[in-house]
Amino acid sequence: MPQSLFDVVVVGAGQAGLGISYFLQQAGRKHIVYERGRCGESWLSQRWDSFTLNTPNAMNVLPGLPYDGSEPDGFWPPDEQIAYFRRYVERFALPVVTGVTVSSIERNDDGRHFVVQTLAGGQAAASVLARAVVVASGSQQTPKLPPVHTQVPGDVLQLHTAGYRNAAALPPGAVVIVGSGQSGCQIAEDLLAAGREVYMCTGKVGRAPRRYRGRDIMEWLAVTGFLDVTLTGLENPAMSRAPQPQVSGVGRFGRTVSLQQLGRDGAVILGRLLDVQDHTLVLGDDAAAHVRFADEVSRQLKNGIDAYIAKTGITAPPSEEDPADVPDPEATCVSPLRELKLDEANVSTIIWSTGFTGSFDWIHLPVLDGAGQPIHQRGVSPAPGLYFLGFPWLSKRKSGLIFGIAEDAAYIADQVATWLDGVDA
Repeated sequence: MPQSLFDVVVVGAGQAGLGISYFLQQAGRKHIVYERGRCGESWLSQRWDSFTLNTPNAMNVLPGLPYDGSEPDGFWPPDEQIAYFRRYVERFALPVVTGVTVSSIERNDDGRHFVVQTLAGGQAAASVLARAVVVASGSQQTPKLPPVHTQVPGDVLQLHTAGYRNAAALPPGAVVIVGSGQSGCQIAEDLLAAGREVYMCTGKVGRAPRRYRGRDIMEWLAVTGFLDVTLTGLENPAMSRAPQPQVSGVGRFGRTVSLQQLGRDGAVILGRLLDVQDHTLVLGDDAAAHVRFADEVSRQLKNGIDAYIAKTGITAPPSEEDPADVPDPEATCVSPLRELKLDEANVSTIIWSTGFTGSFDWIHLPVLDGAGQPIHQRGVSPAPGLYFLGFPWLSKRKSGLIFGIAEDAAYIADQVATWLDGVDA
């Protein structure tokens, strides 16, 4: 049986896959979008019950379908974001096929097309040909655990943030959260609100005030050009690997999250987890430095906004007091503990807020580096006709956000069009 031939196969039906599908559909390109789970699967399966998006609703939209609700400055829970994605697919009749996993991409024998193999229900499904492929599956699909997790005693439940749902689902006892990025801090808030005892092993993570001088912080970062900074524009390229700043979308206008506020709410603020020895966590003495680093990042963000307001002469109200954003230069919120004995502290659960990684070993082409991660220039891979989309810092700071998909997808769509026109010539 002859294989189906598409102009483009898109891998993944999250915001990136849907964004590129929109532009391909508008251009009349024959394409198909394969999604291993449901549309926007990670928003459904890797979030806890109280989770909300951290970017205002009006910024969580895709090209061609602006926000039309009553709370543009509110924060959708995942089900509302997914409902928007589904409306998007229906509105533009996008060719999305769910429940299908792309298991292999390689060149066919003549070198002119890609062979895309798929699985459905764990069994081999379609094998199709494509003149171009866009990998829009993201680089944050698989929970990442540090090697030290293997040293945790077997009687302590271990979860990644992707597996956490709510406090009631955990066994009785105290909870240790390893990592103080967005997810770790938000889960700490969730557990504290449920009356759980929380120990937080912190890291070097910045903080952003939720609102400042009358606007949400994300609105300011967009208008000031902060989100448009490119990788080459960074003073320190290592900043591209920094965790997302501490902030939360919980509440009508969201809220600021800080280590000092978590400390006031009852969390025990600890240094970095260095080791696990028997039933003891060995901790660094860097918690105070982590508090000060977060304070400094918030100060710099606000100074940048103040400078923009002064330069442009726009009208903005003065800043209002935000208790969670008040600096703690003496780091009074920090615990002096350098060891935490799990038995004595009655710890039943460790939640790893240690991020995600991506696996691309199904791409059988020379487009991965020594760590198995994609090689690309603004999403264009070394293999002609193969592209990446939806990755952090693909082109700019905003590339990893829904807000950044329209610009990146339009660029990749143009690159695809140029490639296909050249193949046709």
